[in-house]
Amino acid sequence: MKKSSLMAGLVGVALAAVAAPALAEYPEKPVSFIVPWPPGDLEDVLTRMIAEDFQAEYGISAAVVNKPGGGGGPFPGAIDVATAPADGYTIGSFVPAVPVIGHEIGIDELTPEKFDPIGIFLTYPFVIAAKGDAPYNSMEELAAYAKENDVALGHFGDVLTPTQVTKAFAINAGFEWGSDAAFDALDCNTLASGDADVINTTLQLILPCLDDVKVLMAVTDERISLVPDAPTVGELDKTLDIALWNGLFVGKDTPADVREKIAAVAAKTVMSDRAQAVAKETGALVYWMDAEKSAERIAGDKATVAVIGEILQ
Repeated sequence: MKKSSLMAGLVGVALAAVAAPALAEYPEKPVSFIVPWPPGDLEDVLTRMIAEDFQAEYGISAAVVNKPGGGGGPFPGAIDVATAPADGYTIGSFVPAVPVIGHEIGIDELTPEKFDPIGIFLTYPFVIAAKGDAPYNSMEELAAYAKENDVALGHFGDVLTPTQVTKAFAINAGFEWGSDAAFDALDCNTLASGDADVINTTLQLILPCLDDVKVLMAVTDERISLVPDAPTVGELDKTLDIALWNGLFVGKDTPADVREKIAAVAAKTVMSDRAQAVAKETGALVYWMDAEKSAERIAGDKATVAVIGEILQ
């Protein structure tokens, strides 16, 4: 009887295993990396490298999807990630504005906080630049000039960190921008066309005309190797010491094993020779900061952003 019962039990287990659907191992279908900006800038270049390596590693399609628009919100790309299932098949490649303040500016789809970091991998070589024939050569000279003349500022969106820093810097330096406007792209053409007198942009976007522009300040942790004479914002105003970074984010309910697989590929990619070549060519910092340290950095940035907010008020 005992032997018969055991055999019956084993048969039952076998039949149940056949009947039950097998749990799929991630990833089993195409993965999208959402970049909420136009193609071509550093986050796009590096995220494409990560997607290529992800596809090679796991044998599934992985593509970057650019979803630009709304530099001051509503961040349509971030909304796509927030409203997608938290299963690792829709991954956000975000600057601080999305996870730091996206849930505080009235965007229902991003409220309350929707994202956890997989890891931060880039600090932009963000700069304040003007045309080569501008009548000022430093932020101090710009401040003096702007007290008597209108200076138009171009930026990527009012709520983005470099824009907030630049506006807070003006207040602390005792001047006002004559006007300001958000652009999807800020490059050599923006200055040459006169659409803006001073722009907040990444150094990569003005490298083709670097000899014809003036870099007045870097919104970075340290001076940029390609423009070493440009002081950092922290050197000029310690209360505004902050940098712009980019990282990978997923929904808060994303399983731990899925996060680990995404992180494993991304960490390897950004430390590769081809990714580090991008850093050398552009002055960017390219590295891997794990999820725990990324969360700590985000918490610190929230405190600095609060200080900047008080200045702007």
